Amino acid sequence: MSTNVALIYGGKSQEREISLRTGEQVTSALLEKGFEVIALDLDEDIATTLLHAKPDVVFIALHGKYGEDGCIQGLLEILGLPYVGSGVLASALAMNKAISKQLFRLEGLMCPKDVLFSSRMLRKAGIQNLVARAERDIPLPLVVKPNKQGSTIGLTVVESPRDLEKAILKAFEYDDEVLVEEYISGTEITVGVLGNDELRALPVIEIRSVKGLYDYEAKYTPGMSEHIIPAEIDESAYKAAQEAALKAHRALGCRGISRSDLIVTSENQVYILEVNTIPGMTRTSLIPDAAKAAGIEFPDLIASLVELALEET
Repeated sequence: MSTNVALIYGGKSQEREISLRTGEQVTSALLEKGFEVIALDLDEDIATTLLHAKPDVVFIALHGKYGEDGCIQGLLEILGLPYVGSGVLASALAMNKAISKQLFRLEGLMCPKDVLFSSRMLRKAGIQNLVARAERDIPLPLVVKPNKQGSTIGLTVVESPRDLEKAILKAFEYDDEVLVEEYISGTEITVGVLGNDELRALPVIEIRSVKGLYDYEAKYTPGMSEHIIPAEIDESAYKAAQEAALKAHRALGCRGISRSDLIVTSENQVYILEVNTIPGMTRTSLIPDAAKAAGIEFPDLIASLVELALEET
């Protein structure tokens, strides 16, 4: 008897469109591998729908809020349903860039300097005081982004003091916390990790964006970015990047799959930026390319993630 998989995608986050694309790709792969699939767009009736569907396992194809932050994982734990990917705590930690970076530093990993602002601080201190603190603590150029968003939504690279206030206010439109971060110049790379207990680091991908910045448009528009596999970086940095991704995966308590985004400087220093616990699986996404370079075709990758989820039951 074939395994019945409930795929949850869509939802109401800022990344709904990407989630829909991921869901379509994953559904096709699951069907190709012989799974029975029921595709569910996340809504307020999801718990009732899942109870009626009684799937063997749930494949979470949600990006952003309610998908990557531990919310849907918590619901599935209550319902007693196994699911693909990281659990509640690991998901919540990875989604919170400021807290995850604290854990990475405890593991000896290099992270950009940062300062965190909350909406409460904005109300009490005012935007001018936040701008003054950011200028005092983080040298230009710097990066301003929502603390709990993905796909570079709300992110701005600030090169001039006059643009800082606008960048902070823009980031607050997407989150109640804003991270102002040191800008690290170098080669953008990403490293995928597969596994539960026995982990495997996938080949390192170098990302080259037509726009320079690997933003939302560059990530999801065909032809706007190039994935270089293997990354054209020093061998020592290549190995250090894979080791950093493995350390970050373990530090957060991830399972199944993760993708770490990193920067390699001209001095071959490796900085980790963040970890994605539900990386995109669209036609332009990074993990499918990395897996293919490792000899894993996309349908096999998706099937292996389901198998890893069922290992936990």
